[in-house]
Amino acid sequence: MKKLGLIVLCGAIMVTGVFAGGGKQQDSAAGGSTPATVYIPLISKGFQHQFWQAVKQGADQAAKELGIQITFEGPESESQVDKQIEMLQTALGKKPAAIGIAALDSQAVIPLLRQAQSSNIPVIAFDSGVESDIPLTTVSTNNIVAAGVAADKMAEAIGGSGKVAVLVHDQTSRTGIDRRDGFLNRIKEKYPNIEVLEVQYGGGDHLRSTEIAKAVINGNPDLKGYFGSNEGSAIGVVNAVSELGLQGQIVVIGYDSGKLQIDAIRSGLMYGAIQQNPVKMGYETVQWAYKATKGEKPSKIVDSGYVWADQNNLDSAEVKAVIYE
Repeated sequence: MKKLGLIVLCGAIMVTGVFAGGGKQQDSAAGGSTPATVYIPLISKGFQHQFWQAVKQGADQAAKELGIQITFEGPESESQVDKQIEMLQTALGKKPAAIGIAALDSQAVIPLLRQAQSSNIPVIAFDSGVESDIPLTTVSTNNIVAAGVAADKMAEAIGGSGKVAVLVHDQTSRTGIDRRDGFLNRIKEKYPNIEVLEVQYGGGDHLRSTEIAKAVINGNPDLKGYFGSNEGSAIGVVNAVSELGLQGQIVVIGYDSGKLQIDAIRSGLMYGAIQQNPVKMGYETVQWAYKATKGEKPSKIVDSGYVWADQNNLDSAEVKAVIYE
């Protein structure tokens, strides 16, 4: 898999055009200079994490194979629900053949999805579903199950007892809700001697998550473990542990990949992380969006898969196939 470079978020950087309104848009077209007749926009949660660039990579691959045109865009921050809704509204105004959405808020996008439905525009959700049956399918990790695995790994690493903190990217998207609940429910069901502190939310922002984690750690000197629910949350915890000089004293478990997390696992600063398959997620989203324009019906969930990664298997073929450092 090609390694993705660092994402630069200074201003509106364009690949084939600039998206008016402060967000970012990247276009992908196949078939040389001949315009594609099928246009499918994908609205993601953002561009600030390497994860979304990996999703785009898979989406681009599918678009090239199918000979169609896609755009892939998202707000600069995963807290910008209003900005994402604006992007969705603009995309629908272009009368696409189908549309993909990774909703920042599982309810706020529903009115626009109803408009898509009334215009016979198939909707494919990816990464994060919505509280509606309008999307024909959701292409995503089974986050309830995967976060439960993270909880099992945490319990194993801290000896089945002690105090654990949880830092989640948001409480409005399906990924935030499912990863939080998957982790908490598994701890509650299986590990009565583990105390989980009140969940904190950092918006997936590295700096904000770092400050939150530092405050939690400083307020709980007996903390044994910390779970970060996405790339930004996990890196915030890693930064906090490093800045406080507590390497090896707090078990850090994350979600997603990216160079900083992989380096942290290699160094032992992070115990391990759930690895999604973002390239497959983007690929399947475009494939099913196109198939939907032909009347094909997917299952309600398309599982894009996950693997657990730690120092023991980081260089295995299974893990190398999904990491995107």
